[in-house]
Amino acid sequence: MQYYSTNGQAPRASLEKAVIRGLAEDRGLYMPERIPVLPQEFYDNIQTMTFHEIAVTVAQALFGEDIPDEELRRIVGETLSFDCPVVPVTRSIAALELFHGPTLAFKDVGARFMARLLRHFTRSSADPRTIHVLVATSGDTGSAVANGFLGVEGVRVHVLYPKGKVSPIQECQFTTLGRNITALEVDGNFDDCQALVKSAFMDAELTQRLRLTSANSINVARLLPQSFYYFHGYAQMKRLGLAGQLVVCVPSGNFGNICAALFAKRMGLPVKRFVAANNANEVFFDYLQTGRYEPRPGIPTLANAMDVGDPSNAARIFELYGHDWEALKSDISGAVCSDGQIRQTLRFCREQYGYQLDPHGACGFHAIYHNLDPGESVLLCETAHPAKFKDTVEAATGTQIEIPARLAAFMQGTKQSVPMGRTYSEFKEYLSGLQ
Repeated sequence: MQYYSTNGQAPRASLEKAVIRGLAEDRGLYMPERIPVLPQEFYDNIQTMTFHEIAVTVAQALFGEDIPDEELRRIVGETLSFDCPVVPVTRSIAALELFHGPTLAFKDVGARFMARLLRHFTRSSADPRTIHVLVATSGDTGSAVANGFLGVEGVRVHVLYPKGKVSPIQECQFTTLGRNITALEVDGNFDDCQALVKSAFMDAELTQRLRLTSANSINVARLLPQSFYYFHGYAQMKRLGLAGQLVVCVPSGNFGNICAALFAKRMGLPVKRFVAANNANEVFFDYLQTGRYEPRPGIPTLANAMDVGDPSNAARIFELYGHDWEALKSDISGAVCSDGQIRQTLRFCREQYGYQLDPHGACGFHAIYHNLDPGESVLLCETAHPAKFKDTVEAATGTQIEIPARLAAFMQGTKQSVPMGRTYSEFKEYLSGLQ
């Protein structure tokens, strides 16, 4: 399989090059040259398959031309050491709980898969240099990537996060690890962190001297495995008899997760329509209304992992639809949720249905609760455990949230971070000291 750039000015790349580079030479995002469609038999019998069996089938379709089957099965097996159950909330809404991995966030699958895929390529590479993984985070990406790559030989991870704009538990998950993980505390917002990472990839001097890649969803190896969730979610909805007119609602910040869901639809997954739920950062929502895509600075909200004013994966979504606004909005609708509505939804869902959302899932629940057509059912992505946002959830609901043992363990560590300004010159100075 070859991969092309969304900007259309870079040479086509192999999977290995696309994974190791992360970003194409023309600053575009890599896209597979074709999207395989899975056979109808797979969908007819998917409800009889385990998460692992489903993921292996999808991975073979996406990566089987480039990774030997035995190795690919091993990668999937090491990635999926947990399940992601569907939990009915209302008669028509079920939560797909994506937070049962090591860091209790949906990004664990993509991060773990990419770490193992990168290890596969480095083992066969003649280049002995260390690979430096640059990752910008608004919360959960940093922890998932840091823990997914922790201890991987020949790889160092550099997590850029906005100072004071991630929850204390999220911060502990990537600032207390040490070893091959370094946290950079940037005096800015997520978009500043993302801009620094992209600028580093465009710096010819740096990229000639250092082996740089990214583990944000700009990297195809982080993004595409997230499609596993949607096939698995569909299988569970089918078992519940709720897959006939399926709506998939995804809380969206950098739009990688919903982009993976759209790839799944292109592979034949029977989804009627998608809802992209935003917080107050409504750039994509405005695009759906007007046809004009106008990035702007990110706004801090209670759903901090979605505080993105210039979502990278919008470029991939535009590419999937051939930049046809009418076609895109026929599949995807949007919704916006304010901080006040997040609080109200957290409390309402807990009191009315006994289900505890996190602030991001609350954006999704708010988006679809009163916006269903007769006969539709919803697969709502619950992207992180509510304990990661303990103060917000407890203040909104008046109910104490128990911190899972694996999260509590992170909070016992000592914070280690490097202060960083938002200018590229300062970031380049840091990178220039690496080997």
